Amino acid sequence: MADLTKLQGCGPAIITPFHEDKRLDLETLKKLVNFQLKNGVNFIVPCGTTGESATMTLDEHLQVVETVVKQVKGRVPVIAGAGCNNTVHVIHLAKEIEKIGADGILSVAPYYNKPSQEGLYQHFKAIANSISLPVVLYNVPGRTASNIANDTVIRLAEIDNVVALKEATGNIAQMTDLAMRKPDDFILLSGDDSNALPLIALGGKGLISVAANEIPRETTEFVTACLNGKFDEAIALQKKIYPIMRDNFLDSNPVPVKAAMQLMGLIPAAYYRLPLVPMEPGKLEQLKQTLRQIGLIP
Repeated sequence: MADLTKLQGCGPAIITPFHEDKRLDLETLKKLVNFQLKNGVNFIVPCGTTGESATMTLDEHLQVVETVVKQVKGRVPVIAGAGCNNTVHVIHLAKEIEKIGADGILSVAPYYNKPSQEGLYQHFKAIANSISLPVVLYNVPGRTASNIANDTVIRLAEIDNVVALKEATGNIAQMTDLAMRKPDDFILLSGDDSNALPLIALGGKGLISVAANEIPRETTEFVTACLNGKFDEAIALQKKIYPIMRDNFLDSNPVPVKAAMQLMGLIPAAYYRLPLVPMEPGKLEQLKQTLRQIGLIP
C-alpha cells in the first residue's frame, strides 16, 4: 500500500468508458490506465464524478476499482472514489475497496441531505473509523450543496487516517484560510484544474484533474512546475492548456471530456448514462475548435 502521507503531483479523475449498450468497457479502461502511466501521472482516481460513479451499481463500482488496481500493479497510488449521501453505504463501499487493494479513498461530502457541520464531521469520522485506508475528503459545494467548513476540515484532520482534502470550492479566500490554518502534515489537492496554480502557491501538493484524461503529460508537467516553484514556467504551460481546462466544463462533467477523448481517438465512442446526454452541436463545435487550436486533433 502506498504511503499517501507523501501524496503529491497530478492524478486524473479517470473517466469510465462504456459500450453502446452502456455496459462497462473495461478493456478500454485498461488502455486508458496504460496511457496515463506512460505519460507520467503520479496517481490515479477512479470512480469519482468524472468516472460517473453516481450511475454505477455497487458491483460495477468495484469492478472499475479492481480493474484499475490490477492494471496499475502498484506503480502509482490508486485513490478510489467512495462517497454518497448514505453513510452506511459509503462504509460498505469503502470496506470493499480496501479488500480490493486500493491505496486510499476519495469521499465526497454528502449531497442532497444538506447536513450540518456536525453531521459532516460524524459522517466522515464514521467512514474513517471503519477502514484503515487513508481518506481524502472532497469538498465541491457546486455539486453537493454542502460546504465542508474549514473548522470542520481541521477537526477531521485530527483523525489519523484523514490525510488530505480535494478542494473544489472555487473560493480563494476559503482556500487561503485553510492553507494558513491546517496542520502541516495535512495535504491540500486542487479539485479544479484552473485553480491548481494558486492552491499550490499556497502550499497545496497537487491536482486531481479532469484535463489529465486528455493531456496527462502536459497537465503533469504543469503541476510539477508549480510544485518546484517555477511559476513563470507554470503560467506559460497553463496558457497552452487552459482552453481545454475551460472547455471541459462547456457542459456537465464528464460530457465534454469524453467527447474530446473520442475526437482524439483515446476511446472508441463517447457514451454516457442518463441523465447525462451528448453535447449540443454548438458546444461540440466549440470543443472541436479548441482541440484544433491546441493541436490535439487535425
